[in-house]
Amino acid sequence: MTGQFSPAFREELAALMRWRRDVRRFRTDPVPEDSLARALHAFTLAPSVGLSEPWRLLRIDSASARAACLANFSDCNARALNGFDGDRAATYSRLKLSGMAEAPVHLAAFCDDSTPKGHGLGAATMPETRAWSVVGAITHLWLALRAEGLGLGWVSILDQDRLHRDLDVPDSWRFIGYLCIGWPEKEDTVPELERAGWESRAPALHLETR
Repeated sequence: MTGQFSPAFREELAALMRWRRDVRRFRTDPVPEDSLARALHAFTLAPSVGLSEPWRLLRIDSASARAACLANFSDCNARALNGFDGDRAATYSRLKLSGMAEAPVHLAAFCDDSTPKGHGLGAATMPETRAWSVVGAITHLWLALRAEGLGLGWVSILDQDRLHRDLDVPDSWRFIGYLCIGWPEKEDTVPELERAGWESRAPALHLETR
């Protein structure tokens, strides 16, 4: 392979991206460890600013840690609901915004802002590029999981300081996302938020020029 990919490959890649969804409804069937390991290998292929590889992942397995994270979400979600009123509040209350209670695999993703790896290249004027590198790596993971038939749900409705305390992580680690992984209850190319009437996807990218 020289970097020139066939039309058939490009079609399959586009299909993979269409079928990548933010999954919140999971079956409780266990995830094979070999499937998870293959998907996590995507992190070793992901780009990062200055080759800093600042991602740090915690696997949340204990019942106590999972309960603390779920309680964190529940409290934050209740506060978020109070920020809406009328029809928008009614719609929000019907949304399922976390698969934390059902997903068999939980990962907490962080960015290590103090990493010496990369020697600060590319991050001196924009240190946030380290966090963006972690986001890019998670996108690689998302697609790799989809190729295994698995789904990922990214939970962001969380109190970061509380999560740091509950998981006892270093102060230099910046929370990026709580990732629920498992087998989707069903598959759909339409985002769940669009199906629920919360928002619709733009039909095309609007590219401005200067």
